[in-house]
Amino acid sequence: MELTALLLSRLQFAFTISFHIVFPSFTIGLAAWLAVLEALHLATDRPAYRTVFEFWLKIFGIAFGLGVVSGIVMAFEFGTNWSELSRLSGPIQGPLLTYETFTAFALEASFFGVLLFGRQRVTPWFYLFSTVMVAVGTTFSAFWIMVNNSWMQVPVGYAVQNGAFAPTDWSAIIFSPVVWVRFPHMLLASYLTGASCVAATGAWYLLRREFHAEARVMLRMGLYLAAVLMPLQLFFGHLTGDYVHNRQPAKFAAIEGRWHAEQPASEVLIAIPDERAEANRYEISIPVLGSLFGSMSFSSKEVGLTEFPAEDRPPVVITFFAFRIMVGCGMVMLLLAWLGTYLSVKNRIEQSRVLLWCTFLSFPLPYIAILTGWFTAEVGRQPWTVYGVLRTADALTPFLTTRTAAISLIVFCAIYLFIFSFGVLYIYRLLRVGPVGRLALPPANAVPNRPMSVVDPSTLADVRRFADGES
Repeated sequence: MELTALLLSRLQFAFTISFHIVFPSFTIGLAAWLAVLEALHLATDRPAYRTVFEFWLKIFGIAFGLGVVSGIVMAFEFGTNWSELSRLSGPIQGPLLTYETFTAFALEASFFGVLLFGRQRVTPWFYLFSTVMVAVGTTFSAFWIMVNNSWMQVPVGYAVQNGAFAPTDWSAIIFSPVVWVRFPHMLLASYLTGASCVAATGAWYLLRREFHAEARVMLRMGLYLAAVLMPLQLFFGHLTGDYVHNRQPAKFAAIEGRWHAEQPASEVLIAIPDERAEANRYEISIPVLGSLFGSMSFSSKEVGLTEFPAEDRPPVVITFFAFRIMVGCGMVMLLLAWLGTYLSVKNRIEQSRVLLWCTFLSFPLPYIAILTGWFTAEVGRQPWTVYGVLRTADALTPFLTTRTAAISLIVFCAIYLFIFSFGVLYIYRLLRVGPVGRLALPPANAVPNRPMSVVDPSTLADVRRFADGES
């Protein structure tokens, strides 16, 4: 494969966005969970909720900062590597990203400061309101990004004016049916990421026999949330597949590994696609099931990749395997969540060390699922940047040299790996230390700005036993 400015620019953007998406997918779900924790603490006055909230707030702050910094870089890449995309689609993408700044960043930045520094300075209800606003801000951020990306996947509500894409119907762009399928799918993925990481941390502490009360809160809440959300995620995943089937048939054929039209179509479970031979090797498939998944029919005709010109086909191998890895991760998460919830209801989960180990070791699964899902969507869209109307090769910055693209790729990789390695290491150290230290526990009727009573660390074990229901 020849290294060109186009290929290197694609690799650079793929690297930076893959690094970036890990952090928002974690903080979106974690922000919502923090709001729930704060509400539970106010409602029950249970110390464990407060302890867990303060612990995860520190981790949220680090992940939030890493997400913001890594996201800003991508905005510059639109100018350095993809200036033609910016010039042509700027009238649509520019306002959408501006809406994100005015809504998401404004809410997050304003109320996150209250979370960090305002516990003793505001009333409890306003502190809870601030946690909710941070959660709403992260949700708005995901919404506007998905509106922008969904327009690139299925462009609507525009007209070509003076050689650029000009918006003609903002309601069609914002309220596109594709948005309202893909946005919930991404939001649920973020909630599942937060829930899985929290549950894995709780399982880790229980395996180490530490922080018993806090670990039970993390494990049970994480598993309960995942058990409820995974079926919803599968439902919206099916709806996402429907839009791909109807709007992006070449991508759908690549996902299915289907080279030739079939009626009825079989479902390829696993194979090794051979793009040169236009066939699959070592294929295992189920007859008729492909038509059922594609068109909810036992006899429908499903298109194959050979019905599209070779230059209009996406990279099949990446699209094919990325989709299956994503689905496989989801199935494992569903199994663990349901089994863990069942044992939790029976009060047997803490005795099942095998399940605790499985829950702990499963924490990478939501990240792998999100990344492979994103690869499926973005690689499967190729060779188009704006599907059907702007090719990726035509979106590249004119006169960008291979040497320049290579240098920027190397610099970006080095800086990202250096800085974010320290960020991830610091998060790991916080997790290893756990929810310890001087635990502030003000009474429920505390007055803001009044000094808070502090529990000495020597009494934390008694506090945890009380929070856990022990006498």
